[in-house]
Amino acid sequence: MSEQAKQRIVSGMRPSGKLHLGHLHGVLDNWKRLQDTYECFFLVADWHALTTSYETPQEIPANMDEMILDWLAVGIDPGRATLFVQSEVKEHTELHLMLSMITPVSWLERNPTYKEQQLYLKEKDLTTFGFLGYPVLQAADILLYKGQKVPVGVDQLPHIELTREITRRFNYLYRDVFPVPDALLAEVPKLPGLDGRKMSKSYGNSIFLSDPPKVVREKVSTMITDVKRPRMSDPGDPENRCIAFKLHQLYLPTEQLELIVSECRTAKRGCAACKKELAEAIILQLEPIQRRRKALAADSGKVRAILADGAARARKVARSTMAQVWSALWNQNAR
Repeated sequence: MSEQAKQRIVSGMRPSGKLHLGHLHGVLDNWKRLQDTYECFFLVADWHALTTSYETPQEIPANMDEMILDWLAVGIDPGRATLFVQSEVKEHTELHLMLSMITPVSWLERNPTYKEQQLYLKEKDLTTFGFLGYPVLQAADILLYKGQKVPVGVDQLPHIELTREITRRFNYLYRDVFPVPDALLAEVPKLPGLDGRKMSKSYGNSIFLSDPPKVVREKVSTMITDVKRPRMSDPGDPENRCIAFKLHQLYLPTEQLELIVSECRTAKRGCAACKKELAEAIILQLEPIQRRRKALAADSGKVRAILADGAARARKVARSTMAQVWSALWNQNAR
């Protein structure tokens, strides 16, 4: 086994319900690759969900079920990765509390997403200790399993840097217990939604992994294309102006893309025809995922067993880590 294969990755996702194409290409495809070469811990971050959904916690369990079905159907393999629910490993809260004691408030207040999310989620009261301190819980999630790599997009780098600062502070104050984790930058395509904005459930512009063919066709037919091409007789510019073309690039082979570009630029192809072609390509790739999802949904006992086994494996690592944390805390002379 190579050194790389021995390294440990920790990542997670808040349970927000069914996942869409943005999750597939932005996160899950990357996880599938990583589970082949790293020791992976993938957690359902239900406590993180409470930081913004504390008033509607009853929705979280159902969202967790939907999300796990999508993970498994896409190909996240419990035989090659540890899948578990965050709240089923109580050591997350224990380490979170410990790390909160040593994390300066100023570090949390400078977190760029702190104020951004408050502006974005104006309908929610996010002036809570839990929301301010969620990066500490995120650090605990990573450090509890001594994660060495954390897969993120460029916009999440400040979160990882904060975890690195917390790690260094703990190791300096007590003893070197934790490796300082590194960000593993992922190529995250900026997937547009039906309206041209980033694909997001909150925008209502998503194509879900579980959408049946009829729904996919209906949704794609409404997608914005080239706004400067009101008539089919007008030449288009798919590579620079067409929003839907970003999805074409993910789902169609090169020869097909070249033909689309040529015919669009010379006004030989209309947007409606392009979108029909795109819808069928998406449906074709979603078909095996949906088939596996249907089988998993019919066997809830199997899914529960996967999560229970994952929690047991995670708990074993977490307990070992916490024993080292408390030893470092109370036995500083052993530095």
